[in-house]
Amino acid sequence: MMHPTRRTTLAGLGLTLPVLAGLSACGGGKKPTGGAGSPSSLSVWALTGAKEDTYQASFDAWNEDHPNDSFAVEFFANDSYKEKIRTAIGSGNAPTLVFNWAGGTLDDYVANDSVIDLTGKVDDVLSRTIESINTVGEIDGKQYGVPNNDTQPVVLYYNTALFEEHSVTPPTTWEELLTAVETFSAAGIIPISLAGQSVWPELMYIQYLTDRIGGEEVFENIVAGEEDAWSDPAITEALEAIIELVEAGAFGNAFGSVAADAGADAALVHTGQAAMLLQGSWVYGTFKQDAPDFVAEGNLGFLNFPAKEDGSGDPANVVGNPANYWSISADADEDVQELAIQYLNDYNLNDDMVQSFLEMGAIPAVEGLEEKFAGLDDEEFLSFAYDMVLSAPHFQLSWDQALAPAPAQELLNNLSRIFLGEITPEEFVDSMNATLSA
Repeated sequence: MMHPTRRTTLAGLGLTLPVLAGLSACGGGKKPTGGAGSPSSLSVWALTGAKEDTYQASFDAWNEDHPNDSFAVEFFANDSYKEKIRTAIGSGNAPTLVFNWAGGTLDDYVANDSVIDLTGKVDDVLSRTIESINTVGEIDGKQYGVPNNDTQPVVLYYNTALFEEHSVTPPTTWEELLTAVETFSAAGIIPISLAGQSVWPELMYIQYLTDRIGGEEVFENIVAGEEDAWSDPAITEALEAIIELVEAGAFGNAFGSVAADAGADAALVHTGQAAMLLQGSWVYGTFKQDAPDFVAEGNLGFLNFPAKEDGSGDPANVVGNPANYWSISADADEDVQELAIQYLNDYNLNDDMVQSFLEMGAIPAVEGLEEKFAGLDDEEFLSFAYDMVLSAPHFQLSWDQALAPAPAQELLNNLSRIFLGEITPEEFVDSMNATLSA
């Protein structure tokens, strides 16, 4: 059962969007070692990867202007960060700024008084960020999280050269996707790259398939804790569709050894070993960083997830992350908290930071971006992703973030076993229904 502070204004932590709203963003690269946060000084942990330089530049700007009150900045790979922040929050040693995905984790932080109420204290930054995305950082009408980067829909990337070479049509329907899988598999090419070792990328399949088959209401009922909500036929059909992909060789034979943190899933695509990749919009930055010529030469295509021909869900619906968020640790001294608030208002997603995100092909969670795309190297992708989100009737927050940590972990465990062929859809459903009454 979800904690009673679960937001009710955004049903099921999905966003119904007449305006823009923005799986867990990941990064690759070095993993530094470092101590826990100190309550008497400013500290921040963030994720490695394509956005690392943008965050670093923002904190460098603050540090240059505030030499006596500087941030100690550390970066960690996605999976390592999640373990480290869980331990730090639990022991009262969190960094001043707590990087998070909102959803069930933020609910947990608030329920345990681990972060402070920012209501009325961060109005300057909230005035430039997108209102519907700001709302995801609210719990019971109070602001606990502030958007800190880009809106992140999950996109189907594809290697255009491989598609042309094998005369494959970029798939807009499920049947077209299965045809593409068959063609590439027969040619000895991995049809779809999947970082199964990281597990969370597998969520993107059950999220999109459930939505395409049964609509957003299926997961909204799960978040609401309705009895046997996981027994919805759309969940079972989505799991069966995943098994169909696995058995068709869609992910090759070694997906369980591929990790997302090092960008290995994207590498399979830009090196021509795999044809497609279902991943967040943040991975566009990974492609640019790791294979700039591949992107510049027009070899990277992108689509929304295919429609399910017999489904009742809207094929324009989107899953992913509205954005990531900064919260402020309740363990920090009050004067340190005030300095962190000043940083959020004056430096977070200011003009310099927004321009840096745009230049790497990311869409910062701020208002009025359309005119800023013109002339940029990544104008095509930025316009595609922005329009994709703008036109989405519903934007569903990644399930592992929408759920509380315990059921989210159970979801990841069971989903991994589905992909590995270790359990049946019925066993998955029974196991997940048990979390609703836990």
